[in-house]
Amino acid sequence: MTGRTKRDEQVSATRGALLAAAERLFAEHGVHAVANRQISEAAGQGNNAAVSYHFGPKADLVRAIARRHSEQMELIRVRLVTEVGDSTDLRDWVACLVRPVTEHLADLGSPTWYARFLAQTTADPALQEIVTEESLATSTSLGTLVDGMHRCLPDLPAEVRAERGAMARHLIAQVTVDRERALADGTPTTRETWHDTATGLIDAIVGMWQAPVTHRP
Repeated sequence: MTGRTKRDEQVSATRGALLAAAERLFAEHGVHAVANRQISEAAGQGNNAAVSYHFGPKADLVRAIARRHSEQMELIRVRLVTEVGDSTDLRDWVACLVRPVTEHLADLGSPTWYARFLAQTTADPALQEIVTEESLATSTSLGTLVDGMHRCLPDLPAEVRAERGAMARHLIAQVTVDRERALADGTPTTRETWHDTATGLIDAIVGMWQAPVTHRP
């Protein structure tokens, strides 16, 4: 029993090292530019087949990285959604959208690579679909969040709602990438903390959602 437990710990440590190395390399160079051999070397693994052995094809490695972060952000989102309750304040629901990302990045310490990893996956529709699927699969709170936002914007046309939802996601991604890169490089950041960064994002996204709609003739 003791030997099996030690083996499990070794496997878990190896997988964790491979995931961390892959996330960093993918963030820096792009998913398709990084070979499994490079990941194994960066993780301190002498066996170049370690990535394939533990994760299979590269798509499943991307899925594993996304899952690890999605599960942690879901815990934060569930807490926030529970605290919001039946609020009719759009700002409360936008906070539930933004703060799981920024709180998670803050919890990870510095440097982090997750925001830049996500940015790299969006360059490939297939990888983006994997990340999106993983986020939805690990979440029980996203539906509640979306419903809450929609209740605050009952007169917003569906096509505008979808458009602004995409804009919000892109804005969150770009702002977090810029801050993550600045922290890693040791260059100045626009806001002092991830919490303050979230506040700025919430201000901007609420304003965007509530902006007037120009109807086409």
